[in-house]
Order: sequence, then structure tokens, then C-alpha cells
Amino acid sequence: MKNIILYINLIIVTIIGFSSCSKQNATQDRTAAEIINNPSYTAMSFGGYRHLTRDTVPSVTDLKEDVRILSAMGIKLIRLYDTQLGQTPNLLQAISELKQEDKSLELYVMLGAWIEAENSRTDSVNHHKENIIGNTAEIEKAVEYTNKYPDIVKCISVGNEAMVHWAASYNVTQDVILKWVKYLQALKQEDKLPKDVWITSSDNFASWGGGDGSYHTDLLLELYKSVDFISVHTYPFHDTFYNPSYWYVPEEEANLDAIVQIDRAMERAVAYTKMQYMSVVNYMHSIGINKPVVIGETGWASLDGAYSPSADASADISINIQKIINKEQTMYGLNGSKAADEYKEKLYYDRLREWTAKDSITCFYFEIFDEPWKDAKHPSGTENHFGLIDINGHAKYALWNLVDDGTFKGLKRNGKAISKSFNGNRESLMKTVLPPPLITTKE
Repeated sequence: MKNIILYINLIIVTIIGFSSCSKQNATQDRTAAEIINNPSYTAMSFGGYRHLTRDTVPSVTDLKEDVRILSAMGIKLIRLYDTQLGQTPNLLQAISELKQEDKSLELYVMLGAWIEAENSRTDSVNHHKENIIGNTAEIEKAVEYTNKYPDIVKCISVGNEAMVHWAASYNVTQDVILKWVKYLQALKQEDKLPKDVWITSSDNFASWGGGDGSYHTDLLLELYKSVDFISVHTYPFHDTFYNPSYWYVPEEEANLDAIVQIDRAMERAVAYTKMQYMSVVNYMHSIGINKPVVIGETGWASLDGAYSPSADASADISINIQKIINKEQTMYGLNGSKAADEYKEKLYYDRLREWTAKDSITCFYFEIFDEPWKDAKHPSGTENHFGLIDINGHAKYALWNLVDDGTFKGLKRNGKAISKSFNGNRESLMKTVLPPPLITTKE
């Protein structure tokens, strides 16, 4: 009798243990509906390219380094931009292998299918036709990877700033994006894609109806009806040059300390971001739609046209700000809007994370790592310096606290431990920081 009781108890314990294990594993396979606009799932835009060209594809080993860094930071959702280049399959493989090694690892992906016009980036670009061969291949790969890694890929974005008019070298008309969104939605209904994968398009706030009325079309309404959520881009950093209505030191602040001037300007920059985000939400509601709206991209560059002290953290950094700029004109540096530096990047990053977490808005911050291929001919150009960690493994000012906390202990990138930019010398960093231009007259 005792043996029977012991046997029954063993079965009960086994069942309970199996149930607990199943529940634990289930928490590592959330649906998009559970992830999007969930403040527990911090998001980041990802590019792992480490060289001057994307022809040099990061290996699975390289990308495992990056995944470990992201995971240590608490990032659980990342966004990719294309499917045909070698990084995407390598990254998905890296995540999958690491998940097998560590059942607690939780990292999901929004795949990006790059969409462009016929003859993009040539003098004969045709915005009324799409690059049907390239676009079809992008979508087919997105479907393939989603089906291969359904526990990792939770969303697919059709296009990246593909509809906005100022993307003059490649933009397409709204009907192209709508066609591919409907195609993917149909595959879900036919059980050729997981039914719980969410489909969107990632585009400028204006493309989603938040600005220029020329975008307010029946096609846009149909696109709103067809996507599962809306992914909005907003860049107050760029508008410090293109639309600097908020980016100046007003006369009444002229005598304030420079740091106070900067702080107030960054408050206005964050308010500008909120305004563009809400312009899309308000437009969506005005056309009778109510779906989740995320920030698909926003960020702040840390450098424009200046010597980067983080390139040699061991150097004695005693900088005369007048001597560090390149001869070429800079839009966001010393002889431009003065927006680009690590101090302002930190202010923007911290305030964006605070706001979006509080309001339960997924924010794919752009981006985790610097990518030197983006403007290979101009190493100090802003496009190469939106990352929170530079190419040499230096955590920029926004992440210094994580270095202090030991978040990156034992982690390396390119064989280098993650350390602070400017060798952790805040005084040296602050020598590169300038307030916005002073506005003395208003017309």
C-alpha cells in the first residue's frame, strides 16, 4: 500500500513539475498582442554591421555577442530592416541557438521587408511602379523566416519610410504597401503564416496622416484597416536643422546657464516627438480606426563632423572645441544646429524611455550600435553615430550607468569589453556639448 501511495505521489509531483515547466517555457513565447505596447518588452532598432560595407556580414558568433548585450540591457523586442541580406538569417539563428542554451532568454523580432520603387537610387527612378523582383523576394523571405522561427518573429513591417515623399530615391505609392500588407494578411487566413503574427508598415508620421493632407487618401484609410498596428517614425533631431521651430535659445533664456538652456531645448524636443506621435493617433481616430500605435523609429545622433574622443578611450582628452570639427559643413555640429553630442543623446533617450514606458507605448529606439557603413565616406557623419554603443565597444553617456552597475560584466564585442566613452571622463565629454543657437529676433 505504501508503495502505491508513493507511486501516486511521484506521479502528482511529476505532473506538477511538468506543468510548471510548461508555464515557464510558455512565458518565453508571447504573441504580438501580448508584446506590443507592453512596457515590460523594451524595444530597440538593430543593425549589427561592423564594417564600412554591408558586404561584410556579421557572423552568427558576432551576433550572439550582440544578443547577449541586448538581453543584459533588458531589451526583449528588436526591429530589422530587410530580409535578403545575410544579417537577418544569421541573427535569427543566433537567437534560436541562444534560446536553446538559455531557456530564460526572451528576444522577439519585428522583421522588415524592404520595399522600393522601380529603378530606385538611379536617375530613372519610377515612383509609379515598384521593384517587383526585389520586393517580392523581400516578402517571400519574410514569410520563410516567420514560418521557420515562429517563436521569435512576431511582427512583419512592409517597407521602411517607403511612402514618405521626401524619400525621393526610392519611395512608392500607397497602393504598393497596401498590396503587400493584404497579401500577408491573406497568407494568415490561409494558414501559410501564423495567425498571431502582426503586420504593419513603418513610416514617417506624415505618411500615416499626421501631417501633410496630401497623404489623406482612401488608400491610406484602407491601409489603416488592413494593418494590425501602426508604426510611426519621428525625428526631432533631424528637425533641429529642417524645422527648428523648437530648437533655439529664446531671448528670455539667453542669460541662463548653458546646461539649463540645453535641458529646456531637449524638453521641447521630446514634446515635439509627442506631438508628432499624437498627430497620428488623432488622425487615426478621426477616420474611425482604433489600433495600437508604436514608435517604429526615433533617436538622437551623438556626433556630427567632430573628432570622437570615444575612438580612443585611453587618450588624454583635452579638447578645444574650435579645433575638432572637420572642414566640411555640418548640419548638426558646431557650425550647424549644435544638436549632436552624447549629452543630448542621453537626455533624449532617458526621457523617451520614461514617457513611453509610463504610457505603455512600444518604442523601437534607433539604435543600439553605431553602423559605419551608413555614411562610409564621412566617418564623422551623423548617420554613423545614432548608436548607444560605438563600433569600438564604448557605451555612450546614455549607458554609463549600466557600465557602473555591471550590466555588461563579462560581455565583449569584437573582442573588447564594453567600457565607457570618453574613458568615463564627464568633464571631457562636456567640452563637446554646446547649447542650441540663440534667437535674438523673431520675424
